[in-house]
Amino acid sequence: MPFITFRFPHAMIVTFKSRATADTLMFGDNARQLLALMGKPFEPQGIITPEQLPAALDALKRAADESRTAQRAQPEEDDAEERPPAMVMPVSLAQRAVPLIEQLERSLRAGEPVTWDSQGQ
Repeated sequence: MPFITFRFPHAMIVTFKSRATADTLMFGDNARQLLALMGKPFEPQGIITPEQLPAALDALKRAADESRTAQRAQPEEDDAEERPPAMVMPVSLAQRAVPLIEQLERSLRAGEPVTWDSQGQ
């Protein structure tokens, strides 16, 4: 049976790595957004040094808090039948940032840098 590979146009995968944690995988568009929030350019490879980790963490946590606040400000729908299924609902910035925030926190405690590498288109 042949191995089937699915290709999605513009589907880039970014892998964040640290010796202190397991890898964190993310779609390129999401990684680009989080890197921009941390003040890092989106390049094929990069590094967040231990010295840069506190500021990067602060920026991501602040953005995640703002995302949660905006989400809470949205009016709740009374009719559950009109609400889209969970798989159709968008994932908030706060939800997307959690794995990377945890990786940055653990890396900071261990004094290890976080690097990233992109694969795909």
